[in-house]
Amino acid sequence: MQRRHFCLTLASAALLASTSARAAQAFPNQPVTLIVPFPPGGPTDAMARRLADGLKRQLGQTVVVENRPGAGGNIGAEYVARAKPDGYTIMFGTSGPLAINGSLYKQQQYDPQKSFAPIIRIGHLPNILVVHPSLPVHNVQELIAYAKQNPDKLSYASSGNGASSHLAGILFNKMAGTQILHIPYKGTGPALNDLLGGQVSMSFTDILTALPHVKAGTLRAIGLASAERSQALPDLPTLSEQGLDGYDVSVFFGIVAPRSTPSDVIDKLNQAFIAVLADPDVKETLHKQGIVEADDKTPQGLSSFIDAQVPKWRAIIQEAGVALD
Repeated sequence: MQRRHFCLTLASAALLASTSARAAQAFPNQPVTLIVPFPPGGPTDAMARRLADGLKRQLGQTVVVENRPGAGGNIGAEYVARAKPDGYTIMFGTSGPLAINGSLYKQQQYDPQKSFAPIIRIGHLPNILVVHPSLPVHNVQELIAYAKQNPDKLSYASSGNGASSHLAGILFNKMAGTQILHIPYKGTGPALNDLLGGQVSMSFTDILTALPHVKAGTLRAIGLASAERSQALPDLPTLSEQGLDGYDVSVFFGIVAPRSTPSDVIDKLNQAFIAVLADPDVKETLHKQGIVEADDKTPQGLSSFIDAQVPKWRAIIQEAGVALD
């Protein structure tokens, strides 16, 4: 009886492996949906659509970009976490849903380290610290000194509570010993408008959004909030170079599928995205958007990166006492 049970178990395992292999071999035989957990029109959405266009050519199937915004990316992430693990529903994720939100939101129906099968890390978009040109500072040390001399005068705008632009200010205050006031807005656009109008003093925003204003002189760039300098502004030093050693609040981008998606399907998607990223036109587009490509584009590379990012942001959020419903 035990021998018969053992044989049935082996047969079942073989059947499952065979079925999985056949599914992977046939993949894709229908359209693929790329979920963007943010509204249309922003830099994340634009990047996802550019990659989806290239992915369509690599896979020979339609790739539909579907926006499912809300709760800092949690709505779209939860949708993908519950989707059928067959490779036909994948997500263009960012630092929020893939590393930050689990420590930030009291209620979250997925775990970025357990609910997804990583496919590829695309890269990161450096944030930049910009100030209104009326502020009499031109570098980080001058800003810190001014903030300490005028403790109630400075404020920084963010795109919302819990956004990377908010957490960037928390980390800055912690490392610099300042108490710059946080002013949350409903999106990057409104935050930028008030910064340009002088209603707030400064902001940590993405380099793509800030660059035209820096070049026009309507905003002053103080430093890159990333680990390395940007090709878009090669002469602008990082905050780390200016005394805040190790400061890095870049927004990273990665593609994930639901957990239990067959490894062969993950590998096919990984290789397809690598081919898309190797296209000269795509490279030029990402370069113009300020994206720094990831060195390690393996699924394991993204998994390890997320594993490192989650505790980093958990420590910052817990120390600041920030929590969202």
